[in-house]
Amino acid sequence: MTLSRRQAIGAAIAMQVAAKATGATNPPALPDKAGFAVTPIAYLDSASIHPISLGARRAMDAYVAGRTLDPAAPPPVDRAATLAKFARLVNADPDEVTWVQSTTAGEQAVLRALGFPGSGGRIVTDTLHFYAAFPMYQELAKQGVDVAWVQARDGRILPEDMARAITPGTKLVSLSLVSTYNGFQHDLKTVCALAHAAGALVYADIIHAAGAVPVDLHDSGVDFAACATYKWLMGDFGLGFLYARRGIVDDLRLADFGYYGFAAPGATPGIGLSPPQTHVYPMDPPGNAPTGYIHRTGALGHFGTGTYAQAVIPAIDHGLDYITAIGVPAIQTHAQELIGLLREGLTAKGYRLITPADARTPLLTALLPNAKERLTGPLARAQVRVSLHDHHLRIAPSVFTDMQDVERLLGALPRA
Repeated sequence: MTLSRRQAIGAAIAMQVAAKATGATNPPALPDKAGFAVTPIAYLDSASIHPISLGARRAMDAYVAGRTLDPAAPPPVDRAATLAKFARLVNADPDEVTWVQSTTAGEQAVLRALGFPGSGGRIVTDTLHFYAAFPMYQELAKQGVDVAWVQARDGRILPEDMARAITPGTKLVSLSLVSTYNGFQHDLKTVCALAHAAGALVYADIIHAAGAVPVDLHDSGVDFAACATYKWLMGDFGLGFLYARRGIVDDLRLADFGYYGFAAPGATPGIGLSPPQTHVYPMDPPGNAPTGYIHRTGALGHFGTGTYAQAVIPAIDHGLDYITAIGVPAIQTHAQELIGLLREGLTAKGYRLITPADARTPLLTALLPNAKERLTGPLARAQVRVSLHDHHLRIAPSVFTDMQDVERLLGALPRA
């Protein structure tokens, strides 16, 4: 079977799944080269940074036009509507979602709300969680938190190992739904059942899941989740989402304080941005305190602080519309067609794959001693971009990746 025929089959399957999932009659065809800027680079590194689409660029340009007071600028994107679009993508309710600066900012907000490090209790995490979160939990351990690490076996975290680690007194289980290291995906519903049976809550980093694989937060039972938008949601740096399950968030201590979390007494909780009523300025009504206020409800009330990146929202809004039009199952199918060819090609060249064979995520990782040193030159000469590390490489195709990109990569790679 030739590559061109494989490409045609993969695109056809993706289109069929997209039409069934979204009801759209003309979703963008995959691979979608036309939706992104022309580049000489075969870009297979979307798990690091996803390129901004041409449509997202136009949306951001429209925002900038408004910020320059251009009278011809269109109205700004409805920020509440964008939150609602993300909520629908991951099967959450809009009031369970709010803005955060980044995935890590969301994770830290959850830790603060749970009282760590001072409140005590056990945290269970694993070695396929985001590697930049490792120091955070190591520092919490130094400050007296009981942190348990579940070790990966054959590139995956086994449910039975999680079950052994989640002992009585466990307060939080923290994980990445899809591992940034090798694309392993947890059975989140199973983990949540184990944790809840022990009285623990669950936080999931979903930055490599949302927009790339189907995500159902309500069905999983997860308590908290967060992601930035510069990867599979096709947004940009500086803004992401934090999910907090209804029934959990309002029972937590308030640890973050700011403009968006408070409203004037009498305001409808969670509606509008009416500021608290002050009692200190000329012509203010009298009061016994500088201001009167109520807490907003939901995720916004508990985690809403100060202002956030506005120019990113149009890109996110466009990305969510784009993903919805195609359908996440179609995006996943397209990626798996390419991942299958990459698996065959890398194996034939002697590379050891450490992404589980049954993974359905758009990440494929291979071990190679001195990978960065050995591959930087050949890939640069071939104008191919993947994620290179000291002893492994990670390949991540997206909606614009085609079979020719895969062929260029495999042709540029030396034997292992």
